[in-house]
Amino acid sequence: MVEAGHFALVLAFVLALVQASLPLIGARIGDARLMAAGNSAALAGFLMTAIAFAVLTAAYVQSDFSLLNVFENSHSQKPLLYKFTGTWGNHEGSMLLWVLILTGFGALVALFGRNLPATLRANVLAVQGMIGAAFFLFILLTSNPFARLDPAPIEGQDLNPILQDVGLAIHPPLLYLGYVGFSICFSFAIAALIEGRIDAAWARWVRPWTLMAWIFLTGGIAMGSFWAYYELGWGGFWFWDPVENASFMPWLAGTALLHSAIVMEKRSALKIWTILLSILTFSLSLLGTFLVRSGVLTSVHAFATDPTRGVFILTILTVFVGGALALFAWRAQALAPGGLFQPISREGALVLNNLFLSTATATVFVGTLYPLLLEALTGDKISVGAPFFEATFGPLMVPLLIAVPFGPLLAWKRGDLWAAAQRLVFAFAGALLVTLVVALFIDRASVFAALGLGLGVWLVLGALTDLAMKAGLGKVGFAAARRRLAGLPRAAFGTALAHLGLGLTTLGVISVMSLETEHIITMKPGETTDVAGYELRFDGLQPHQGANYTEDRGVFALMADDGRTITQIVSSKRLYTARQMPTTEAGIATRGLSQLYVSLGDPTDDGGVVVRIWWKPFVTLIWIGSIVMMAGGTLSLSDRRLRVGAPSPRKTAVTPVPAE
Repeated sequence: MVEAGHFALVLAFVLALVQASLPLIGARIGDARLMAAGNSAALAGFLMTAIAFAVLTAAYVQSDFSLLNVFENSHSQKPLLYKFTGTWGNHEGSMLLWVLILTGFGALVALFGRNLPATLRANVLAVQGMIGAAFFLFILLTSNPFARLDPAPIEGQDLNPILQDVGLAIHPPLLYLGYVGFSICFSFAIAALIEGRIDAAWARWVRPWTLMAWIFLTGGIAMGSFWAYYELGWGGFWFWDPVENASFMPWLAGTALLHSAIVMEKRSALKIWTILLSILTFSLSLLGTFLVRSGVLTSVHAFATDPTRGVFILTILTVFVGGALALFAWRAQALAPGGLFQPISREGALVLNNLFLSTATATVFVGTLYPLLLEALTGDKISVGAPFFEATFGPLMVPLLIAVPFGPLLAWKRGDLWAAAQRLVFAFAGALLVTLVVALFIDRASVFAALGLGLGVWLVLGALTDLAMKAGLGKVGFAAARRRLAGLPRAAFGTALAHLGLGLTTLGVISVMSLETEHIITMKPGETTDVAGYELRFDGLQPHQGANYTEDRGVFALMADDGRTITQIVSSKRLYTARQMPTTEAGIATRGLSQLYVSLGDPTDDGGVVVRIWWKPFVTLIWIGSIVMMAGGTLSLSDRRLRVGAPSPRKTAVTPVPAE
């Protein structure tokens, strides 16, 4: 069975080579049969990859320790869920998941890309096949998940305890669907540059793929943030870890790409922006893959430490990114200019959005890679952490967030900034009121808290204003406004929801950064402490035996002022017996939109235990906002206008590549 999985992986590599060559040749010489071969190769390649992945999963579930990968990352006593998710909780398995998703997206283009011109679809599948062939070769030569052990060990070494959590079932698949999903945008961009078809029709075709990848990447980043928050016991939701940044950079660039594609579709403008962002977004995804798997980083996220793998991925990165940028430089100057527009217009607002997002991406890029470059050149080690990013990234975001509500209220081509400002007067009044209330009654010392929370409310009310204006609220009767609201296209609701979710996340981030409180105390059984208007009583430690770990559970009672117990909080220190590795499991009690976070420290000689207690006001808004953003993207994706009625393609003034 294992050999069958290995053979399926080899066949998938061969099919990727077929997919990379035959459709490209067919598009060049106009042979419909060769172009059609790309569809069959894409579907068959996905099937072979799925078989290989299913075989590896079965080996994990059955605890087949004759596989080196299973031996190093599993244990017979591990719960079934973690045997399943452990398939991708390691370098080799996660790379197999990576190429499974890559071939899956290629299969989707083959199945649902029938409205694409035959040559464009052939070129897209060919580029996708090239990417797939490179990564299949990487897996087979340096990261084979089917390597055998002889004799087979009786027991495995267990999975990293930090990964033994339901988050592993959600975070990596979502993140990879986002990372790899942008490969389709990259393939569309390269295919368009090869063919010379870069117009509004192209933007209409590429936007759903961009939106799909953006939705998944948003969910992956949010789930990773939440997982780190409750699992690591440090009380934070974002550390500006280099690998966290590696996922954040494609999200920033992908957000810019999404907005740029809208302008290109509506006004046939920003062609160079859109093509370049399509290339850069996936290039940043490849960079993230390199950082995680090259061994250049020491991180809780990092998989590999083998320099050979790092060199191989760096070669892939250089070939695809360098080749794409070279092709772009050669063809971009021949692109016909798009529609003209005034600076004060919806197009102008989206250009401003792209400028700020691109600059923010560059800032994160520099802060992430500068320490690595400095160490490579001089041997000096420096740390670039939260202070740098808060001082550089934050100020870039403030003007962008202020401008967000204006964009949807401006007309295409030529807008009226004063009229848009008048429509936003209620949103401004609400934001000003919140700013004053926070400054006068909640935290007089923090201007950051007052202005930040006011900014979050500005975004939320601005999104609601957009819907109210589109419904004609205030101009027509309530019944008519309700009918108009119900008749709005789903994309309009999706845009408003995405901006509203951004506002909610902003409220959550600012609240935690400026208003949270932290206590570090030593508590003995029966002792209480005051936290945010509640009393927290320590009831003592209780030993517990898990499936593959032992733990000491600290039991706390959260009580109201009258002594009534509201809920019980359990925080624990675990020891996973196979690896002899300790972990901290935080205890969290949710009160409304806020949370009380309790983390156990070390015991003291007098029978007490060190306890870290955080009160985190409105912290749940961080992830609620992300879910709302995903819902907005999904609603937009379901709009029929993204799936039917694409503009008829027309050739731009790009000279086709002459046949040799």
